[in-house]
Amino acid sequence: MASLHTPRRAGALVSLVAGSLSLSLPLLGGCKQGGPPPGMGGPQGPVPVQVVTAIQQNVPLTGEWVANTDGYVNAQIQPQVSGYLIRQDYKEGSEVHKGQVLFEIDPRPLQASLDQALGQLAQAKSQVTQAQANLDLATINVNRDTPLAQAHAIAQSTLDTDTQTQAADKAAVGTAQASVASAQAQVETAQLNLGFTKVRSLIDGVAGQAALQVGNLVSTSSVLTSVSQLNPIKAYFYISEQEYLTLSEKAKASGKSDLLSSGSVLPLKLTLTNGQVYPQPGHIVFVDRSVSAQTGSIRIAAAFANPNNLLRPGQFGRISAETDILQNAVLVPQRAIQDLQGTNQVFIVGADNVAHIHTVQLGAQIGSNVVVTSGVNAGQTIVTEGLDKIRDGAKVQPQPDHTPPLTTADPTAAGPNSGPAS
Repeated sequence: MASLHTPRRAGALVSLVAGSLSLSLPLLGGCKQGGPPPGMGGPQGPVPVQVVTAIQQNVPLTGEWVANTDGYVNAQIQPQVSGYLIRQDYKEGSEVHKGQVLFEIDPRPLQASLDQALGQLAQAKSQVTQAQANLDLATINVNRDTPLAQAHAIAQSTLDTDTQTQAADKAAVGTAQASVASAQAQVETAQLNLGFTKVRSLIDGVAGQAALQVGNLVSTSSVLTSVSQLNPIKAYFYISEQEYLTLSEKAKASGKSDLLSSGSVLPLKLTLTNGQVYPQPGHIVFVDRSVSAQTGSIRIAAAFANPNNLLRPGQFGRISAETDILQNAVLVPQRAIQDLQGTNQVFIVGADNVAHIHTVQLGAQIGSNVVVTSGVNAGQTIVTEGLDKIRDGAKVQPQPDHTPPLTTADPTAAGPNSGPAS
């Protein structure tokens, strides 16, 4: 039985193999007909990519630092006498002027002290009057008895007594006059203290919230409120020692003696937390005396005009300033840079529309662009879009990049913004 079925099984196996080969041949033929993978410039045609032209121009280098604002002058308002607050004479958060009354303290105890000092002054003055009258009488006696004693008409002891009395009366007058001066000083002190019951602003500015309320007992150590001068306003920030030296050299090159006197030579720009640039430029008004040994930075203060009191103490922002100018720098868009294991590369399209990889060295970033210090020359065509579709040596079809063109830092600098090289 087994020998009878063996030829049939062999024939079926041959038929199965032949069928498999016939099915495989079209597939093999299909693979043979396919071209190279995309991006290799095969028969399917060049790969469309977007390009820009590298430009060359003078690029200002800008430093940027975190800053926080503070009043140009901050005054804590404290009473100079003790007593109960009986009135608040300002609206919290409003502008106040130098000398304006902000609070009032109960004046009655100090008025009583003034009245007492005035009474003591009047008493001292009456003592001066009495002492002066005694002195005048003693002087008359001395003038009358002197010729009599010389003529031996009266005893010499009488003249001596008159002279001693005159000297004592002169001393009494001096003592009484000193008492008047002391009493006068007490009156002036009492008048000042009475005046101090009206607590006034020391500067023009914006007054803050009252720390104590009407009815509180205050002393000379109490802080009633604070007033800050806001126009102009200060912004404090820290720069590194190297940045300080660079800015100082720039100020001196512009004819200024130091960084503090740089003024408009080194204008500062303030960017607020909402991303808006504050319209008023600033200038440096303070440079700290030393560099911090811990951080290697130095504290700087800038002043900004603040006519509408938009800026308030405690706000944060970013201050920027032009620190240097990079001459004849080559710029390309940041999006054209590929990072391959720490190596920066770009695709450059030649006149034959073939893209080649070039390794580049990068410098400062300027907005959405970056300075290329080596590897790219001005006027070369750089691929910005379609980088993932091509390889080195690929045939491409350059198309102008439709994104905003390269921003020129120097408006007078010439150079194409986009498009393939001619």
